[in-house]
Formats: sequence, structure tokens, C-alpha cells
Amino acid sequence: MPGSTISPVRSIIRRIIGAMLALAATVLIVYFGRDGYRDSAGGELDLLDAVYYATVSLSTTGYGDITPVTPQARLVNVLVITPLRVLFLIVLVGTTLEVLTERSRQAFKIQRWRSRVRDHVVVIGYGTKGRSAVTALLGDGAEPGRIVVVDTDQRSLETASAQGLVTVNGSGTRSDVLRVAGVPRARAIVVAPARDDTAVLVTLTARELAPKAQIVAAVREAENVHLLRQSGADSVVVSSETAGRLLGMATSTPSVVEMFEDLLTPDVGLAIAEREVEPQEVGGSPRHLSDIVLGVVRNGQLYRVDAPEADAIEAGDRLLYVKKVTPADA
Repeated sequence: MPGSTISPVRSIIRRIIGAMLALAATVLIVYFGRDGYRDSAGGELDLLDAVYYATVSLSTTGYGDITPVTPQARLVNVLVITPLRVLFLIVLVGTTLEVLTERSRQAFKIQRWRSRVRDHVVVIGYGTKGRSAVTALLGDGAEPGRIVVVDTDQRSLETASAQGLVTVNGSGTRSDVLRVAGVPRARAIVVAPARDDTAVLVTLTARELAPKAQIVAAVREAENVHLLRQSGADSVVVSSETAGRLLGMATSTPSVVEMFEDLLTPDVGLAIAEREVEPQEVGGSPRHLSDIVLGVVRNGQLYRVDAPEADAIEAGDRLLYVKKVTPADA
């Protein structure tokens, strides 16, 4: 779950430094006031005796072999060393309690989130493709707290968490990891691992857990598209071929590539969007609307605007159109 807390390593290091400072202060106090202490073994206290006394005094109640005998030494023990002992114990015990409390708090937050979240989006793989998918979702107005990122790379998860996304550390091929991410209740699942074979296995696992979710998968090679389809993906994007087509087009018609990039960028210029038809539009032709309509979605099926099925708009249809993105929409 996202949160702005100090890393456990830094927290432990800070506590260790605090404990060592308390120990060093006690050693100095005892050493400079060693004339007020008596060693049952006889002899004058040296620096090693001071370290020994400070260690057993702060960590335990002492063994009684070295004791304060003068009023001044006893007063220092009461007013200085005893508070240092309490501070030392708080540091040690507090570290353990904080770890246990943090684990309980995180477990409670995860359990509460899992019981309440519905219709969210799970992004499996937070590499270049996964980050771009999340950017598009956020550009379309999705709430960061309703996007779950699943990955095994801790740095990628930290980057996602910094954006306010929910993160799950684990392999997307494992059903228990996907359950933690809430896949059975997800609205959509984006499958974007680095390898095509991993994408197939992730899609199979996700489809088994979420039979009704929209699964969108990315593959590098076109020959693997049918495997993703058979595994349960609703849409498959061939990343390498798409990029290759754009590269080829850029050599002869770079302005066309710029237009594609504009349409695919949801926060500036033009963007492809989908909306419900308005009552006065029912029965009319999508080609005669003020919006530039690209297609009609009817009962989950997309018809291009030049298809015979799209000649007349029906109630319940959705229009795929080009909209102008204003600064207020971005």
C-alpha cells in the first residue's frame, strides 16, 4: 500500500545510533566519576570497567560487581544513568514494537483495501509498457489508488508507489499474488511483462481468476498473438510491429506519425475517446455528427464508421470519436 514512511533500514540505523550515543554518554559519565565507584574485584576502575558497567547497567539491572559508593555517584545514577537506561530500552524495545505494529498496520490496510476495492485496474509488469499504460490511465482520469501494479522489481514498485499507486511485490504468474492484487474483482487487467511466454502464463492465470474482466496483453512478436487470444486476452497489442510500422511511416510521412502520437497522448491536442450516444442522435448517421466519429461500439462489438452496421445509431451504442483536449481536461 502507498505510504510516506522512512525506510526500515534507515529507521533501524537511526535507532542504533541513538542507542550507541546513550551508551557512550554513560561510559563517559562513569569513567570521569570512577572515584565514586567500587569494584568487588578490587583495583581502580579503568575505561574497560566503565564500558562494562555502562553496558550491563543500560541493558540489564547490573550484576553488582561494580557499584556506586559515594553520594555523588549514586545521585548521578538516579538522575542521569537511570533515564539513559530507560531511553536505551525504549530504543531497543521500540524498534521491535514498531516493526510488529507496522506489519499489523499494513496487514490491516491491505485487508481493508481488498474488502472494499472493486472495478479497479491491475497492471502486471511495470516496465516501459506498463508505465505507459499507467500514464494513459491517469491521463483518462483514473484514480491512482484504483490502479494496482504487480512486479518483482523493487525499484519499479517504489516508483509506482511514489505516484500513489497500490503495489504488490510478486510474480504475476502466481495466482496467490494476483489474488492479493484483487484480480478476481478487477475491471481490467493489463498484461505487460518483458517476455511473451510470461505474458501467456499471466493471461491464463488472470483469466482463471477473473472470467469477466477485460484483459489487454502486449506481446513482442505477432506469431504469439493467437496464444494470447487462446489464453483469454480480449485485446492483444503487438509492440514490436506497431513500433516498426511507425518507424517505417516516419521515413516517408513523418507528419502522419506525429498525428498518431497526438491521438495517443491523452493530455494534449487531440485524443481518441469513447462516449455514450445522446437521445437526439439515435437514428442518425455517425458521419453527420459534429464530432469526428471513428466507429460505433454495439453490444461490445466495434464497427468502423464505414461499416453497414454503423449507418444508423441505435440506443445503447457508444461512439469512438476524436476529441479536442483542453487544459481543463488534462
